[in-house]
Amino acid sequence: MDLTEKDVFIEGKVNWKGRAATKNKHGGMRAAVLILATFAFENMANMALAVNFVTYFTQVMHYDVAEAANHVTNFMGTGYIISIVMACLADAYVGRFRTVLIAVFVECAGFSLLTIQAHYPSLKPPLCNIFLPTSNCEKVSGRNAALLLFAVYLLAVGNGGVKAALPSHGADQFDEKDPKEGIQMSTYFNWLLVSIAAGGSISITVFVWVQDNKGFDWGFGLSLIAMFLGAIICILGLPWYCIYVVLGSSAITEIIQVYVAAIRNRKLQLPEDPTELHELPMDKEAALHQEFLPHRDVYRWLDKAAIRSDNTEQSTSPWKLCTVTQVENAKILLAMLPVFLCSFIMTLCLAQLQTFSVQQGATMDTKLTNSFNIPPASLPIIPIAFLLVLVPIYDQIFVPLIRKFTGIPTGITYLQRVGVGLVLSALSMAIAGIMEVKRKNIAKHHNMLDALPVLQPLPISVFWLSFQYFVFGIADMFTYVGLLEFFYSQAPKSIKSISSCFLWSSMAIGYFMSSIMVKIVNHATKGVTKSKGWLAGNNINRNHLENFYWLLAILSLINFIIYLFVASKYKYRPQSLDVKDDHETHQSKTMNPSTEYF
Repeated sequence: MDLTEKDVFIEGKVNWKGRAATKNKHGGMRAAVLILATFAFENMANMALAVNFVTYFTQVMHYDVAEAANHVTNFMGTGYIISIVMACLADAYVGRFRTVLIAVFVECAGFSLLTIQAHYPSLKPPLCNIFLPTSNCEKVSGRNAALLLFAVYLLAVGNGGVKAALPSHGADQFDEKDPKEGIQMSTYFNWLLVSIAAGGSISITVFVWVQDNKGFDWGFGLSLIAMFLGAIICILGLPWYCIYVVLGSSAITEIIQVYVAAIRNRKLQLPEDPTELHELPMDKEAALHQEFLPHRDVYRWLDKAAIRSDNTEQSTSPWKLCTVTQVENAKILLAMLPVFLCSFIMTLCLAQLQTFSVQQGATMDTKLTNSFNIPPASLPIIPIAFLLVLVPIYDQIFVPLIRKFTGIPTGITYLQRVGVGLVLSALSMAIAGIMEVKRKNIAKHHNMLDALPVLQPLPISVFWLSFQYFVFGIADMFTYVGLLEFFYSQAPKSIKSISSCFLWSSMAIGYFMSSIMVKIVNHATKGVTKSKGWLAGNNINRNHLENFYWLLAILSLINFIIYLFVASKYKYRPQSLDVKDDHETHQSKTMNPSTEYF
């Protein structure tokens, strides 16, 4: 019986029973919506931690401000670093969907432990106000400190697994070779930001308010419920998912083999005709299991990994002879590396909005009405609310309009989108410095430099900080979604999960850089400030946070200039070869080598 057009099998993907997935039953936006909902609930559970964890570490566990900020950024960074390991496992052995399931239940376990510790007084230090100069607060230690860190890094593992596999699992629901579904995949990445913003908006308002007013045990309990609901929704989509077939081999190992083989073959002479390089027979059966890429005349030194020789032993060793496709995959990752390196500074700036800006807000007037105060950690609701409106407008109006002029399915290229965000992040840090000068001037004018945060708010509205959050929120929309889509679209098929980890690992490095930079700045300015460092001590009114913000603005601007050079040199990856028969494939490869980039 002939298959209808809608019954067409989806190459390389199966349903949850292991049978070939078909377009009429599996994948598409129907399946992607459930994945977006899962991401929304996962972010709902975690966003409150990103913005209010520093408060938990200072006011409940009694770490000083700088130490608490470093604990939070280390936690965030570890989650992103772990995502790389989880992505390797997802792509090569476990599978993306199974990785997501494991990760969400690990996060549930982490939230359970945090809730228990926050609830029972015997598991945390005695109540104490660390901001009182005369107080001698006991910091968490011993088994309780071990329990705290175990729960925190259990969350980091789960969060890393979700970030590693869930975005790529969602993108797997679309066929990149189908132009219509290619546009839908771009829409999916835009709505991924909407789902993050939707979940985050509830987290940083409702969850943060509960943490600050009802107790962290209630707040962590809400996060646990949200995480569990996300797991249930993810499971409910099982009948409609396209599940990428795990090949049981490590694509990263294959990339490493290229570099090893290129070094071992460095003395061999490259053939003038690229078709003489080693490649597997490109027939239809092979095409079902492997993506074939055309040879490109870039990074030619890597081509030495695919040089055939008369040594019969070589043909059995993948560490001395690789295929052209393997080499091209290595070239793609090498070309993406400079873009990756330019993305660190963005997260370095984000880390300050999640730590020091929250501490700024704690010293300011947080009244929304006469009877309701907005928690300082809820300030990011301003850019998030804006994103909830802006992203649909961007996706449904701006992109189709710009597409008519550029002919690019996504309106502007991925790298152009990233560049816009990098400029805005530098602007955000400059605004943050100006706002900090204004806040400190108010404190000096009213003789309140030693005022207690929260208890003695300065006569300046916390909404003055909304300007830096607002601008960075727009930068978020451009840079992070642009990077996520860029890495996914450019990476080889076999390492799609790892491709999304380029973004997460760049964020991890950014968070770790924040921790290191705080220590370096404090050490470098120790002798020139009364507070023994720009960021030292618990009194934010007497340090020099504005100088730190301006330093970040300058670094961001320098980073953008470097990025412009990097982006101008980048060439987008080639389309994979369409396999018809050996003769046609060879002819296409020989006669049309210009299919390098589009």
